[in-house]
Amino acid sequence: MGNPVAGIDHGVAVWFHAHLTPAFVSVLRGITEFGSSEWIGIVLSFAVLFFIFKRWWPSLITLVVAVPGGMLLNELVKILVHRHRPFEDGWFVDWSGYSFASGHSIGATLLYGQLALFLIPVIKGRRGRVCLLMVASLLVALVGFSRIALGAHYLTDVLGGIFFGMMWLTLCLLVFRPFRRINVPEVISEVVAEPEPALVPVPVSAETSPAPSPNSLV
Repeated sequence: MGNPVAGIDHGVAVWFHAHLTPAFVSVLRGITEFGSSEWIGIVLSFAVLFFIFKRWWPSLITLVVAVPGGMLLNELVKILVHRHRPFEDGWFVDWSGYSFASGHSIGATLLYGQLALFLIPVIKGRRGRVCLLMVASLLVALVGFSRIALGAHYLTDVLGGIFFGMMWLTLCLLVFRPFRRINVPEVISEVVAEPEPALVPVPVSAETSPAPSPNSLV
């Protein structure tokens, strides 16, 4: 059974390849770096050092498993699917390996998605949380678009990378949620409202002295 969207994949790839210019390629290369393994490694290094300094061990484990772990699994998917890239020759081609799923797309999804999950509890307002999710989604979308426009991946490669990244983040969130509740970072615990103390009824003795009568006061 052939790929039902192969025509769309090839059509999009050929259209972008025919409209590439040196200036456009330079812009796309700058955008695609936000999903490169080098950039992700730099951000992860600072995050790991920060978590170690704060001793936020559950968050550290979650970050390591979610981002590098998901990217390693994607390399296994590439080997299993064994799909070739749209274009492997050209003056701007600087990639190798297989195409499905897009490593830049899944890397950006894992990195910015996990950082957003860490920051959401810190942001009090709903508008701030929405803006954070929009920024993370925009970065992922731009990285995916750059990979398609450069001819490094097909459309379905990028969509598959984003989908796999979201599924892996969801799995990590469900697995590590109990551990993160045990050791919640201080900055997050200050935002979460503490529950109000329960009211404990005080027993009242049934034997009470009668109120003095008015005549007894004379």
